[in-house]
Order: sequence, then C-alpha cells, then structure tokens
Amino acid sequence: MTVPHTSVLPPYTAQLRVYEPLAAYPEPDRARWQAYAAANGPDADGPGRPVTGAALAEQRAALAALAALTPRPLPDQEDGQAYVRVADGVTYVCPWTTRLRAWLALQELRRTLPAHLVDTVLPPALRAAAEADRAQWQQDHPDARPWILASRWEVPLHWFLAFGEEDRHHQPAGEYGSAGDGERPEPAALFYLTPMVQARRRIARAYRALRERAAGAALAEGAEEVGRWLEEFHPRSLVELDYGGLVQLLGPRALAEERSVGQLADGLAALRAGEATAALRMYEDLAARWRRVLALRHAS
Repeated sequence: MTVPHTSVLPPYTAQLRVYEPLAAYPEPDRARWQAYAAANGPDADGPGRPVTGAALAEQRAALAALAALTPRPLPDQEDGQAYVRVADGVTYVCPWTTRLRAWLALQELRRTLPAHLVDTVLPPALRAAAEADRAQWQQDHPDARPWILASRWEVPLHWFLAFGEEDRHHQPAGEYGSAGDGERPEPAALFYLTPMVQARRRIARAYRALRERAAGAALAEGAEEVGRWLEEFHPRSLVELDYGGLVQLLGPRALAEERSVGQLADGLAALRAGEATAALRMYEDLAARWRRVLALRHAS
C-alpha cells in the first residue's frame, strides 16, 4: 500500500493484531486474500516496517462513516480489507473485521458510559437494530473472532507480556518519508512484532509465575485472557502490538525512551526470583506511568 500523505492522524488508540499466513485460511477465503494482497501489495514489506499507511486508511474510513448524514452504529457488511505483511517471503493477513469490531465497541460503550450518554450518541432504536443483526450474524458465524484488539488512551499492561525488547521497532517521524516535493514526512511509529510461538510461550510463562506468586492479580487475569485469544489462531502467525496514535500522545522523547515491555519483563524476573518487593515496585512504577498517559483524556 502507498503511504498517504495526509493531516489525518490515527486516534489515540493502540492495537494488538494477529497476522495469519495465507495457508491458515480455508477456501474460498484464502483465494480472496491472496488476490487482495496481490492487487494492493503489502502494507509492510519486512518485519521492521510499520503499517502506518493502512492504519491511516482505516481511520479515514471510520471518520467518513461518522460524518454521514445518518450515523451508523456499525457497517452494513464487512469491508473486506486487511493489513498485509510480508516477512521472509511469506504473506500474512490481518483482516480488519470492521463490522465485528463495531459490535464489540458497542458493547464496550454500554459498559463504560452512563445510559443517557449512550442514548445521546446512539439512539435506542439504532442500537436495537444493530444488536438484532449481531445475534443473527453470530448464529451464522459461531466461531468468529476479531484479529484486532483495540485500546483507547493506553496500552493494557498484559499486552506487553507477549513481547521481548528484541521485538521493538521505532520509526521517528519522517525517517522513511520525504518532505520534499510538497510531501509530508511520515508520522512516527512504535510497534512490536513477534512470532506466535514466542508470544504464547512468554504469556504462558508469565501466567505461571503470576498464578503461583500473585494469584488473583489483574495482570494474571489479563494474561489468561490474551493467552486464550491467541490460542484461536494459527501457530505460525505473527503478533503485533502497534502503539498507533499513542505515539502522538507520548511525544518524540518519551517514545524513544518507552520500554514498558522490558520493565514488565524485569518485574516478572524479580517475581520468579522471589524478590516480591522489587517486582511490586517495578509493576507499580509502570502502572503509574500509564495512568498518567490515561489521565490525558481529561485534558482540555
């Protein structure tokens, strides 16, 4: 995909994505995604490149739907688009599944906002129709699951468990782009990319340590949740944590110094070594740093 030069930046949202190899998709989906990848090209050619262009395209599509004269709580049908990566000659696909994710976002909206605010944003009649559509769709697609999880204003700490510092890729603003000929520099990017087998192994090891030494902790519950989600996918998939629009929120200096993955790994190593006080201190420092980021959503 050609990276668009635009003033539209991704929202303050991070994404956890799974890219499955083409061989993992049954027919006719495999042929459809193969044709899609051939027609559009990869969004990232090589593990060190971000999918910034595709993320901007997805955001523009979402903004267009919000700007419609009649707001839609969810798309009428799946958009049939995906993030595409090529690594070591293998093509990997991460479907957007926009409609499914819109249903999940609608559920989250109802959990996190007062009822009167939800009614203002999405009238009850529209929500009822959307929920009826979802019920019917789920009957027809009982095994459906999203390839993308999203989090606004923060990265959930349990997402970091799947990665190591060696998976880190940081692109400062304009590094790959060109400001000449009227083009805008490419936005900054920070992402982690790792093989599925590594992600599952790290999460399983973290979960064992947390279950044995910090049973009932929120981090242990989060590790179990994301571990179960990853088990739904092909073992030769790729797992990506993309900071997305959070890079704009953090700023260049904080982004360059961002090492949450390593800090959480150090805390778990201390926990395994029986150094509970040190582990708790590292975890609390990390949680406090992300609480400060989350608090920015209330800034004017």
